[in-house]
Amino acid sequence: MNNVDPKIIERAKSWLTEQYDEETRKSVQNMLDNDPNELTESFYRNLEFGTGGLRGIMGAGTNRMNIYTVAMATQGFANYIKKMHPDKKDLSIAISYDGRNNSPAFANVTADVMSANGIKVYIFDSLRPTPELSFAVREMKCDAGVMVTASHNPKEYNGYKAYWNDGGQLVSPHDKNVIAEVEKITDPSMVNFKRNPDLITVLDEKFDDIYLNKVYGLSLSLDLIKKHKNLKIVYTPIHGTGRRLVPEILKRKGFENVYCVEEQMIVESLPPWPWP
Repeated sequence: MNNVDPKIIERAKSWLTEQYDEETRKSVQNMLDNDPNELTESFYRNLEFGTGGLRGIMGAGTNRMNIYTVAMATQGFANYIKKMHPDKKDLSIAISYDGRNNSPAFANVTADVMSANGIKVYIFDSLRPTPELSFAVREMKCDAGVMVTASHNPKEYNGYKAYWNDGGQLVSPHDKNVIAEVEKITDPSMVNFKRNPDLITVLDEKFDDIYLNKVYGLSLSLDLIKKHKNLKIVYTPIHGTGRRLVPEILKRKGFENVYCVEEQMIVESLPPWPWP
């Protein structure tokens, strides 16, 4: 470790305390003992919260996507929401996530921190597409939203996209202002992790129906669909968020020959909310 910046080693050792879970501590200790390159990459800086939110490789460390960096970002975001509405008593946020590794865990800790800060949480019971998250923010008149997704990045990555009350991602001045609040949260000890279950509502297929009815109403020519209802359509979500909604809306539109690639309709099953 002679070639590793002492500040990096000091920062890494701070992650060996009891405020971090055992698996995280073991991972950090392994880097300290055996992997100076990974140690440097994981701890040489804090994972940047940009105008779109967080995005990075998953793992232990200040420069990685993990429940602690997500929680710190969420605390900063919660602080900004409350700062913008100092007199509002019913602040709320919608949360969704995709099928990436750890997406449910990151959504879970986001819900924990937001509810711990007195913000009402609407969270989907399983993976949903980003457009439905945007719709949920507007439909339920939420003050903000979070979508846990790494979009097009490789499998080692995950991400955290922040939305405002218009259902769109943060734009000026909110983007820079949220970044400033997030940067003030420098340690997990500054995060309120204690979930308030009374402030968490789970969204299920009943909300999907509301969304799908709105999508159906956007049809430009139902007569044309009826004319071509025998059109053969092959669909695959590639294990992703479209698996629940795309086949259903095609069915509602009246298409009679929709073939799903069953091998790519599979997603990891989740226990009932709240997850451990």
